[in-house]
Amino acid sequence: MQTRCLVFLFGSALLGLSTGAGAVTSPPPSSKVPMGEAEPFCDDRAPSDWRKAQVLEGVTIQESRVCNPDNPADIAAFVKGTNNISMQTIMDTSNLAADAITKTNDMDGDGDPDHIIIKLEIIELNGRSPDFAGVVPTFDIAPGIQPSFWVFAPKSRDMSTRSFASVEANPLIRMPSPTIRIEQGDVVWLVVENTHYFPHSIHLHGVDHPFMDHGGEGNDGVGQTSQMDIMPGESKTYVIRPRQPGTMYYHCHVQPHTHIPMGLAGMIVVEENKPNNWVQTFNVGNGQVRHPSVAVSEKFDQEYDLHYQSVDKEMHALPQLANDPRLIARAMNQEYDITDATEDYFLLNGRSFPYTLRESLITVDPDQKIKLRILNGHTETLALHTHGHKATETHYDGVEQNPSAQVTRDVYMMAPAQRLDLSISTKDDGLHSFGSGIWMFHDHVEKAFTTDGMGEGGSISLIVYKSYLDEKGTPKTHGMDLTPYFTKEFWQRKIPVWQDWADDWGSLGEPAGMQTADAATVSKAVEVSSTSAPLSTDTSSSPLGSLFNGLMFGIAGYLLYIYRDRVRAVINQVASQAKGKH
Repeated sequence: MQTRCLVFLFGSALLGLSTGAGAVTSPPPSSKVPMGEAEPFCDDRAPSDWRKAQVLEGVTIQESRVCNPDNPADIAAFVKGTNNISMQTIMDTSNLAADAITKTNDMDGDGDPDHIIIKLEIIELNGRSPDFAGVVPTFDIAPGIQPSFWVFAPKSRDMSTRSFASVEANPLIRMPSPTIRIEQGDVVWLVVENTHYFPHSIHLHGVDHPFMDHGGEGNDGVGQTSQMDIMPGESKTYVIRPRQPGTMYYHCHVQPHTHIPMGLAGMIVVEENKPNNWVQTFNVGNGQVRHPSVAVSEKFDQEYDLHYQSVDKEMHALPQLANDPRLIARAMNQEYDITDATEDYFLLNGRSFPYTLRESLITVDPDQKIKLRILNGHTETLALHTHGHKATETHYDGVEQNPSAQVTRDVYMMAPAQRLDLSISTKDDGLHSFGSGIWMFHDHVEKAFTTDGMGEGGSISLIVYKSYLDEKGTPKTHGMDLTPYFTKEFWQRKIPVWQDWADDWGSLGEPAGMQTADAATVSKAVEVSSTSAPLSTDTSSSPLGSLFNGLMFGIAGYLLYIYRDRVRAVINQVASQAKGKH
């Protein structure tokens, strides 16, 4: 017994010696990784007057406190129609065509037009250019990130870029495709002018519409059953007169497994029929509806459209590979396999964090009621969570729920293509609201917190009480500096996430002498580490490795003691054989 104890003591001594040897090694000092040039939180291209509450062309426009507010001239045109505003206001819009929205004929005599003609174009964003190495027109979802998209957009009168000297997309042409608003009972002609290189269509998902229109043409937007797809250079008019109000959905039904994720989808809202109800036909970029309908204004102080979507970066890179539509078609329709796809970018109203903070803030005051219309444009389930507030689910897929079935909660599950209407109260009662502050809201599916695997990113945004906003729409945060998120280097995985927030020697920074790996190197390292056999890994320099080595020494000593007679016999036999040979 005493001998066994000695063996364990010997092994323990080896264990301590091995562990101690590893502990002597000093880590390398930390080095500071340059952050790179950071974009300003807000750009100055949007005049401060755009944020103010105002009346233009007789249209009452609510205040907008966000960094990038909508152009009031656009809103006036969307509400009155381009045929009912002055030429000066048309020229002040973001290049709206003079026939983009035509509103006429008060057929029911209630003070608003009932015949609406809406013209849409189909445009590519971040597409390949035959003239230079970059993409055009550009639309960044986050600093330096430019996947290709196809979108429906209000008909423009000019270029798809901001100017001759710019490659940046015209503000009317952006992700997501705009929310379209019409009134219950209106006769609506939805004219799609296919200015793209692929066939397309519109399916009015959830909207009351006949299968065939009065001219005997298909009206459901499905090429296999309703009407041949709209070929490049052609147009198609969908005719509807919806009888039921609600939050609906429109999308292309040509190769929908790729065309919908590429961006050809949006909300279409049928508003209740009310007197003098001039609705805001387009909400470009979604977010705040600055001219809510009469029915919404009777019950709510503000209204917001929230469109969630995800992006497989491999698919969205395919249009950037060629200018020949035949090659793109083969890549998209024959070679790409969506069943092997992974979601890399997660968008709210066409942007990822931190750009979501420029446009998709929900800005509130105490004791308000806010209406949210939400579309799950993902290919997977959405689990929307609001911090500091518990909202009430009032409508699903455009259908009002029985008041006894309207649940108040803080996580709202939505299937793909589903729409949800929420009512948020900012009454500080500990249930509906926890009080003023800066409260996050986000998809609680954890990968949606990331942008190509980097966090924090994705579709994060904020419910911000106006006392926490400065005059430019910047939230007065009380946590980390957001500046690194506005650099390209951060999303290129070059900046240690917490290098500025650790202790004095930078324990969470970058070890000196170690080059920061790019995304490809990191991915390769992760792949190697996940496939390597554990026992082949060099563990001699880590505390865990030292512990392992010491344990092995202890076990070896114990086994030598247990089988000491056999070992002694073997040693004597080997010695005798060696002596005999001599």
